[in-house]
Amino acid sequence: MRRLPPEVFARVDAKIQGLREDPRPPGVEKLRSKEGWRIRIGDYRVIYEIDDRSREVMIYRVQHRKDIYRPR
Repeated sequence: MRRLPPEVFARVDAKIQGLREDPRPPGVEKLRSKEGWRIRIGDYRVIYEIDDRSREVMIYRVQHRKDIYRPR
């Protein structure tokens, strides 16, 4: 996330912090190709998993939409 432009970082950080209260906010989508969830923040995507038992949200990737689904 440190490579994101400052204005994008602020928006992404606010959304990620919001996952504490509601890990499945309006607009969230379950990934079809693998485990996890996706939220959209403008042209950026956050891929994460939810562990309901331990009440944890694990963030895996934050990238531009053109790069997020490509293999690393």
